[in-house]
Amino acid sequence: MKLITLYRPVGQKEMDLIKESGFKRFPPRLEWQPIFYPVMNKEYAEQIAKQWNTEDEFSGFAGHVLSFDLPGDFIKKYPVQNVGGDIHNELWVPANELEEFNNNIVGEIRIECSFYGDKNKKKVG
Repeated sequence: MKLITLYRPVGQKEMDLIKESGFKRFPPRLEWQPIFYPVMNKEYAEQIAKQWNTEDEFSGFAGHVLSFDLPGDFIKKYPVQNVGGDIHNELWVPANELEEFNNNIVGEIRIECSFYGDKNKKKVG
């Protein structure tokens, strides 16, 4: 079974819920979030975490880059979507399929790196 590593930029609230799952599952989408979008490379995930999450109050002014593995055969059902430049590739997983997606994660969700904005109360200066 060939595994594919995907990445997910998350804010602090989502990170806390992932920790509560034992780093096994992503939390259900919120009512206004119709898709779950993991990204295809670390560079793109870092861009989102640094440039968006650290400036966003809902994200707790923190951005975390996570990585996780899925069977290549499983993720084939989600075509890669390009949403901008060469590295801006992501999968669009319908919110109602997230449970099945989570069930296919092999191993644990890993923390790659974290970024904190100026307004983050945990930031050390």
